[in-house]
Amino acid sequence: MQLSTILISIFVYISHSYANQKFLQKKDNHVPKELSDGQVQYLAGLSDIKHMDQVLNNILIPRVVGTSGHDKVQNYIASQLRKWGWDVEIDEFQENTPNFGRLTFKNIIGTLNPKAERFLVIACHYDSKYFSSEDFIGATDSAVPCAMMLNLIKVMKNDLEQIKTKRDLSLKLIFFDGEEAFKEWTKTDSLYGARHLAKKMDQTNFYTLDNENIKNIQRIDIMVLLDLIGFSRPQFYSFFKPTERWYIRLVDAEQRLAQMGLLNIPQLTFNRRSSNSYIEDDHIPFLLRRVPILHLISTPFPTEWHTSADNRNIVDLQVTENINKVLRIFVAEYLHLLEEEQFEENFKAEL
Repeated sequence: MQLSTILISIFVYISHSYANQKFLQKKDNHVPKELSDGQVQYLAGLSDIKHMDQVLNNILIPRVVGTSGHDKVQNYIASQLRKWGWDVEIDEFQENTPNFGRLTFKNIIGTLNPKAERFLVIACHYDSKYFSSEDFIGATDSAVPCAMMLNLIKVMKNDLEQIKTKRDLSLKLIFFDGEEAFKEWTKTDSLYGARHLAKKMDQTNFYTLDNENIKNIQRIDIMVLLDLIGFSRPQFYSFFKPTERWYIRLVDAEQRLAQMGLLNIPQLTFNRRSSNSYIEDDHIPFLLRRVPILHLISTPFPTEWHTSADNRNIVDLQVTENINKVLRIFVAEYLHLLEEEQFEENFKAEL
């Protein structure tokens, strides 16, 4: 990603057209489910840090596009998605790079129910940056986010299974390839996978339950992009006004966990403030096509960013698990998971 400080251009969020009005209203009118204390306690209790550690054992290697390490991690992520019963699509394409010629890229797309008409999307990139002088691991950039996403579908498997056949709204995970520049960050040497997939989704169509013909990219309710997560002092802000109400749900979830004594470490990460910083990352090709974005990237960047120090030694799994808990609450709220009665009974029994 590349950091600069400018105001977000308001033209990005042009008003929806009158076409496909019913479908667009479903997206615009979506509201979260309010969770009980028992449900929050249940979600917090799903933690499996041992699994996070196991996943990182398979991802924390150099994974530059075109190398054996990259292939190994790509195959591992796809196999884990299939293991937990997800549909897997490999979006494979080739593109020229400034110093390695034509390379093959592979976006990994995991979908709970491919037939659903709308999706909450959680995304990150899985490639690591090329340096001629050293092997770069990229723990926060973005091995840990990859592990977080795989951990989420593992620990929430039973709950997500309950909505697997729902046709209105489902969950999709995207592991982007080629986020990093090979030489110098430019419009053509960066975001290879995101640029390709956004264009592809914008040029292919889908018929909704009401027989409306929409673009596949319109099926994304919100894209939650994770990046630079895994070190001990991350700080998040709201970057986009159109998704601010959803960002506040994350803030509220963290504060609720803190009040209930359910955070692994009493440290708050989600700030109830917005930022004018503009960070170029995998969301940009989607943002330019009017996809609502929640960008969970730590600002300021960790001091280890794009250095050999961004390795396993800086990974703080306790802080990361705090963020995992917040994400589980957000997913449950957005997808309307969990039946209330059983959790309330269990919660009261423990009081």
